[in-house]
Amino acid sequence: VQLVESGGGLAQPGGSLRLSCAASGFSFGNHVMNWYRQVPGLERELVAAIGNVAGNSRYADSVKDRFTISRDNSKNMVYLQMDSLKPEDTAVYYCHTRLFSWAEYWGQGTQVTVSS
Repeated sequence: VQLVESGGGLAQPGGSLRLSCAASGFSFGNHVMNWYRQVPGLERELVAAIGNVAGNSRYADSVKDRFTISRDNSKNMVYLQMDSLKPEDTAVYYCHTRLFSWAEYWGQGTQVTVSS
């Protein structure tokens, strides 16, 4: 199983970024995909999740109405569109999936920095 994130970087407050996660090594279309984020010294926070059926998604209250998670099962890709970015969105963002109760997988993470 491999999850590879891309698309992080520096954005100004109010700006946008789009994160991508390329998945391989498992039946992508059958599994929930998640985006987490982590600030140094704090626990990882679930930002958004999308079920194996497109449209079945949920968000942390802190990002609701600003972030949009989506997936393309034909390409084994999951995306996180981040709009109206705030400095408090600064974190390392991780792609994640859990295939079984004992088997969860993380990407390497991509840094998002929101600063003027």
